Amino acid sequence: MADKATRIDLFSLRTPAMRAFHLTWMAFFVCFFAWFACAPLMPLIKREFGLSADQVANINIAAVAVTILVRLIIGPMCDRYGPRKVYSALLFMGAFPVLGAALSTGYESFLLCRLLIGAVGASFVITQYHTSMMFAPNVVGTANAATAGWGNTGAGAAQALVPLLLAAVIMLGVGESSAWRLALLVPALAMPVMAAFYWRFTQDCPQGNFAELRASGIAIDGGKKGGWASFRAACANYRVWMLFITYAACFGVEVFIHNIAAIYYVDHFQLSLKAAGIAAGSFGLLALFARALGGWLSDKAAAHRGLGIRANLLCVLMIGEGLGLVCFAHADSIAPALVAMLVFGLFTHMACGATYALVPFIDRKALGGVAGIIGAGGNVGAVAAGFLMKSVGSIQQTLAMLGVLVTLSALCALAVRFSSEHKEREAALRERALAAASSQGVAS
Repeated sequence: MADKATRIDLFSLRTPAMRAFHLTWMAFFVCFFAWFACAPLMPLIKREFGLSADQVANINIAAVAVTILVRLIIGPMCDRYGPRKVYSALLFMGAFPVLGAALSTGYESFLLCRLLIGAVGASFVITQYHTSMMFAPNVVGTANAATAGWGNTGAGAAQALVPLLLAAVIMLGVGESSAWRLALLVPALAMPVMAAFYWRFTQDCPQGNFAELRASGIAIDGGKKGGWASFRAACANYRVWMLFITYAACFGVEVFIHNIAAIYYVDHFQLSLKAAGIAAGSFGLLALFARALGGWLSDKAAAHRGLGIRANLLCVLMIGEGLGLVCFAHADSIAPALVAMLVFGLFTHMACGATYALVPFIDRKALGGVAGIIGAGGNVGAVAAGFLMKSVGSIQQTLAMLGVLVTLSALCALAVRFSSEHKEREAALRERALAAASSQGVAS
């Protein structure tokens, strides 16, 4: 704890913590750009492959379904192998299904590639794990939320930039059938490049890499219960499952919106593909500051009111998200729809940040398992929303129903409570980290 960073020096790369901070959000950005690059292209792909509404729904479900399994696995893998190795491998291997999607010839091959691309969505768990290992309790919520939020903008950037990239390729004389395939080469090439940077410039924790530390007999905070022991310990903690539900209701909705927003704006409001991409992209770009704001508010509230206030703040944000989503569903013209989407999007991203501001405090000895299970909850929510839309048959009705369900899920945030001993232990760790940082500052 004494070696963890107690402040975020945003414009510095001198310390392992700040190198991890910046490279995690950059890697996460690349992964999310690749994950959602297909979404704004779906109107074209739908037309080229002659897809039915049911097949489009299957593709959207496939895009997030496999992420559930991979997120469950990848958290314990971080405990076992360290985030540096796991992230570098995920980035490198994730490039292949993106290339496969660009080369697909029909519904079945595209569906398979979309399913495999979903694995890169597990990058979120590694991002949160790595920053949780690097930052002290007084700023870990802000660090987690900022890296996740800035990385999340990769989804919004994909919604806004991929249609522009497509238009640029078409202007060069390339036909639509080949243009969308060439557009997918950009994220496919960016992923192995990012993998090389991550491998070269990060380390697992402030003291070094897990393999070397374990070889030296040094205990690792967050990795004491390596692999599946971490997963089993997390499963036994009821707070994990409460946050699993809240994350399903905030990040699950976020992913669902990313997948359907462009088509919704085209079909419901008759916008052009470029205009729909910009409108849908604005939702994702809120993550640039909104998720960090949720984590920052959680840290500031906890500094004055203690650990318990973090769950209360999350409850308030979930209620705001649910009510805003209902308003978005009932908007009957483009202007109020955009305003409602931005309002509920603000609460959605803040709730995501506030959820993972709580994660490092659930069980420090099973951090990978906790982060993995709660992260998987987000994708369970996205898959459930996809099946709900498939059964209802209307995006608008699905959005209205999700708004009600999100509002009710706020009760799960209130159920997250900590014993007096737990709060005292976390307060002591916080004070110890601050005191160590203060003494180091005096010594230097």
